[in-house]
Amino acid sequence: MKGNKEDLEAQIPRLLEQTELQQSPLYAPLNELWSAHQDLARRIDRISHISDGFQSMARQREQSLTERLNKQLRQLEKVARISDRYQNMMRDLNEALREASTHDALTGLGNRRLLVDRLKKEAERFIRYQRPFSIAMLDVDHFKSINDRYGHEVGDGALIELARVLDAEIRDSDLCGRWGGEEFLILLPETGTPEATLVMERVRSAVERLTIRVQDESVGMTVSIGIAQHSPNNSYSDTISQADHALLEAKRGGRNQLHTATAG
Repeated sequence: MKGNKEDLEAQIPRLLEQTELQQSPLYAPLNELWSAHQDLARRIDRISHISDGFQSMARQREQSLTERLNKQLRQLEKVARISDRYQNMMRDLNEALREASTHDALTGLGNRRLLVDRLKKEAERFIRYQRPFSIAMLDVDHFKSINDRYGHEVGDGALIELARVLDAEIRDSDLCGRWGGEEFLILLPETGTPEATLVMERVRSAVERLTIRVQDESVGMTVSIGIAQHSPNNSYSDTISQADHALLEAKRGGRNQLHTATAG
């Protein structure tokens, strides 16, 4: 089909050059038609060139846009990875800060802040549901002599070992924390004086068996314990004071023993 068209386009100029055809009435219309065809072909050719140019520009713009989008996407992915790492770091930092704000740095047990928070909640639960709880105050006997004789580093090690024993001997529902210095507080939820006494006697006995190696010497340790059960007329601070008073009675009684506060 294409070959026929090319043959026809080659034949028409030759026909128009023939003298006989120039005398024909068809010459003028045919010549005009041929001129119009050539003009149309030139226009189509220009349009085709323009179209090709636009298509080339469009392809270049599309390619350029794709490259820019891909580059931006890679940058966003990089930012997202950095953001994820940053968020993980912030989460770890916040967790570390929460841990530091509620736990003792030396022993790893809860600190006074955590203990007070839990005591407040336990006191509120007592008011609402009348559920019993007890508090035990524990103090290391003659701890100053350990520091004076062996140094504060050994004293710190003794507190760390003591904390390990306390945490192992109390129940899962109990909370043990460092109240200050060599003094520890143990919160015993859902527990009256008789059961609290059994738990704390187990703790006292376990501490009594504890020994710490200092060079070639074994250093023992004992604790005195005061116990108080929370009562309706008391605030949690009152109950702490009662347990602390019972602790003093245990020390006056000879140490390495526990004493329970009188209900009131």
